[in-house]
Amino acid sequence: MKTKTNLLTHDFPTALAAHSGPPCLSLYQPTHRHHPDNQRDPLRFRHLVQELEQSLEKKYSADKIHSLLEPFEELGHDRDFWNHTLDGIAVLGAPGLFQVYALQRPVPELAVAADSFHIKPLRRFLQSADRFQVLGLSRHEVKLFEGNRDSLDEIKLAPDVPRTITEALGDELTEPHQTVASYGGTNLGSSMRHSHGGKKDEAEIDADRFFRAVDQAVLQHHSRPSGLPLLLAALPEHHGIFHQISKNPFLLGEGIKIHPDALPLDELRERAWQMFEPQYQARLAKLADEFALAKSKGWGLDELQQIAEAAVAGQIATLLIEADREIPGRFDAATGRIQRDDLSHPELDDLLDDLGELVTSKGGKVVVVPSAQMPTKTGAAATCRY
Repeated sequence: MKTKTNLLTHDFPTALAAHSGPPCLSLYQPTHRHHPDNQRDPLRFRHLVQELEQSLEKKYSADKIHSLLEPFEELGHDRDFWNHTLDGIAVLGAPGLFQVYALQRPVPELAVAADSFHIKPLRRFLQSADRFQVLGLSRHEVKLFEGNRDSLDEIKLAPDVPRTITEALGDELTEPHQTVASYGGTNLGSSMRHSHGGKKDEAEIDADRFFRAVDQAVLQHHSRPSGLPLLLAALPEHHGIFHQISKNPFLLGEGIKIHPDALPLDELRERAWQMFEPQYQARLAKLADEFALAKSKGWGLDELQQIAEAAVAGQIATLLIEADREIPGRFDAATGRIQRDDLSHPELDDLLDDLGELVTSKGGKVVVVPSAQMPTKTGAAATCRY
């Protein structure tokens, strides 16, 4: 059975909340992209599944455990999956639910059975300000890349996103599109022709219509679901045209003025990161400043017990969670009273993760922040609505 990986979008906690109930199994593992490093990944995965089994044995029957772990065991033996991993995986399972996410950065190993999913590593991945998408565009074809400061990968376009001008326009495509100049070893970088009589020629009209179709489809199927900033990578003459017609609010004003096929992938990542890094640092500084201001006015909380009580009451507008920090325990959903314990217990999870899940469910914003930029020493910082 070939394993299907799931698209990780910013509303994934809402989708997980709709599952049928506990126990919720969360497994995280760093993986490797290349041979021979990836050869030991399946073995390590099966070891983590055994840890889940040992945790479940404290509360559940053998039949229940077998039913929960069966899809995990099938994944452990899916050779094609393990030959095409990235830098980490997250696997979430519960009665009637099994989700697999391939991640572009390593995650700490973890296998936990609890009343709710341990989603802090996924939230950290999604909430990180260093993530972006790159749209590679020419008059004839489109590609989409997703990455961060460490890696960049081409991603599969959604079925409704046209990949070529022929897909977009079909029978409406005007005739002379057979001759395409090559650039960087492909036909993606052909230059845009401009007429001198005050009207666009037919090829320019087709390109304009193609760009509009791409812009609309990418916005609907990629930018909105992911919430990621979008950077255009295209020949200089295409930037002005695309920016003029684009309705995508995630599209940044600056772009890479060369088609990505002309660059090695790592160099494309470096150029994109050079444009994103100032924005990344500015966002982290702004979050710290906003909390400091809120605390000076009595709206900022840094003690976990106070944060838990405010979260239960729906008072938190923004919660900052420290990356790479876990505080084993749980809190009472009615009172916010904290109980600390051990993550190996099948009913317990990371307290910070549970606080984040509750804040999200009540309409608050949760951001996972690197330890060096956290404005508190407790692992969390909350700004209240009132």
